[in-house]
Amino acid sequence: MFAACGLGHYCRRIMRLPIAGLLLLGLLSVPPPAQAGAPVPSKVLAEAEELTYNVRYAFFDLGQIRLKILKRVSTPAYVAYSAKAYIDSYPKIPFVDLHATFESLVDSTVFSRHFVAKVRDKDWWDYAQYTFEYDQNRIITEVGHRDTTIEKQDTLMINSVYQDGLSLFYFAREQVLSGKRMNVPTIVKEKKVNTYIDFHQTRTSVEIDALNYPVDVVSFDGTLDFIGLFGLTGDFEGWFSNDEARVPILAKMKVILGSITIELMSWKRAGWTPPRGEG
Repeated sequence: MFAACGLGHYCRRIMRLPIAGLLLLGLLSVPPPAQAGAPVPSKVLAEAEELTYNVRYAFFDLGQIRLKILKRVSTPAYVAYSAKAYIDSYPKIPFVDLHATFESLVDSTVFSRHFVAKVRDKDWWDYAQYTFEYDQNRIITEVGHRDTTIEKQDTLMINSVYQDGLSLFYFAREQVLSGKRMNVPTIVKEKKVNTYIDFHQTRTSVEIDALNYPVDVVSFDGTLDFIGLFGLTGDFEGWFSNDEARVPILAKMKVILGSITIELMSWKRAGWTPPRGEG
């Protein structure tokens, strides 16, 4: 689920920490190429949804990822949803003090319109911003330090829709029941890269600490051909609820220092309860 960022020297420094998997979103989703015709608006995007995940490395709880859909945004050209992710290490974790936010404007057909990532560096926030100008086939990128100081600007030429580190998360939910194999373009640290993912529609059940019954889920897996933020690399697996909401329940992924598990802790979504599985 968050491989995109591009926060320069700070990203490279924190990649060496054991918090290495906090960015669920970078691996949990990937975008499709642009297709002809009018796409159908996503049903997984819902205002006021809030999902909280625990991030675990071996036997150690490292931190939380909180995902919120803040509001629906209507413009003359499109309808989108304003989403935000909060990534925080737990207090008193040795050698780790990580705080980051991702903000994305996600089109109702699930691709990125705008993205801002921020990572705290002591008293300041380093940031990266992507503006997707599809009418001109380009992405404008900005990277800076200390909140507002722009240190680098660039233009990436594109010929399809793209995902950022947060919209990726929602696109995976949209596609998990598709049964498709995808080689999809996304943007990671100001570079155009690919994520290979197989939505093979395998139905099973998983158990999580937040529930006293197994959850009915559909699984998928894939491979990253790059090293993302916090050392995210290689193979990954995900298990999403087998229902219309397709809420991510559990994920496992490889990072430079080993592997991590991301598990649903709490949720707020109107009318939704995790579906009961067998077992």
